[in-house]
Amino acid sequence: MENKYISLRDLEVYKLARELSKVGWEIYEDLSWQDKKIVGGQFIRAVDSVGVNIAKGYGRFHYLDKIKFYYNSRGFFNECDSHWIELLKEREKIESKRYEEFKTVAEKLSFKLNNFINSTYKAKNLC
Repeated sequence: MENKYISLRDLEVYKLARELSKVGWEIYEDLSWQDKKIVGGQFIRAVDSVGVNIAKGYGRFHYLDKIKFYYNSRGFFNECDSHWIELLKEREKIESKRYEEFKTVAEKLSFKLNNFINSTYKAKNLC
């Protein structure tokens, strides 16, 4: 019998969340002390929470419990992608290259995360 379990670190959506976190930390590290304190801390907490909530959900048994965490992940994703990164750009706190790098990963992650949530719903219906 073949084992069909996929480990967390092999999930494409989780890999992209980790990649977004890496880019987010590179942005954070380049901020001044004051910017880190005012905006950076909230930005990096949101970025890191995307992957954390995927991991929490993936470790749950019941599909509704899983989806709750995946929705949390999507909420944190929207916070960092639609709010914090845009404020950093608007206030000229990050380089265009870093902004574009973040947005490129974010675009891929957004698509994968929504599909991941949908596939969890569909898998529930197969049981």
